[in-house]
Amino acid sequence: MTTIMSTSPTRKELSHDRIVEVAARSIRRAGFRGVGVADIMKEAGLTHGGFYAHFASRDALLVEALQRAGQDNLASISEAVERQLRKGGTRFAALIQAYLHDVHIDRSEDGCVIAALGSEMTRQDNAVRDEARRRVAAMVQMVRSALPEGADPAQAEVVTATMVGALQLARTLGGKAGRDILAQTRQVLIERHDLSTHTH
Repeated sequence: MTTIMSTSPTRKELSHDRIVEVAARSIRRAGFRGVGVADIMKEAGLTHGGFYAHFASRDALLVEALQRAGQDNLASISEAVERQLRKGGTRFAALIQAYLHDVHIDRSEDGCVIAALGSEMTRQDNAVRDEARRRVAAMVQMVRSALPEGADPAQAEVVTATMVGALQLARTLGGKAGRDILAQTRQVLIERHDLSTHTH
């Protein structure tokens, strides 16, 4: 039996990863229609002609970019939740505070891909829509796993929809009005769903 040694990524793998990374930020910043192959390749420091050595189509890139953006979102939210937990409180409250943080109003390219692209997802081809559904399912699962013990698991979808919608409205309004929406939503969700708030 041959032992496979771990090797460093090839130049092509590194280039592929760079393209996906750039596209993942771009779709959150400019939407699906704002992602042009030429612009992505230029920002990645590669030639336009090399695109099809990495992807069969623009949609294939969008699928991977959605996947990367979603995974990055979940990882950054998880890190923020852990930081919040060290200050005290419940996992649910920490998740709400991390996701509905004011910083996400102006930095859509680093924020939730669902909030950034929700209204555009239904207009995409099937492969992109399928990945969008997986991103939503992963977000719902994260919320479900953070619900307090004894809470109705079916509330995860409602909480997720409320979080995403609040962030979209906050970004639309911006400024104090946007921050107020996030603050009010944080308060309502924690008071309604975090059972520990009813024990004091």
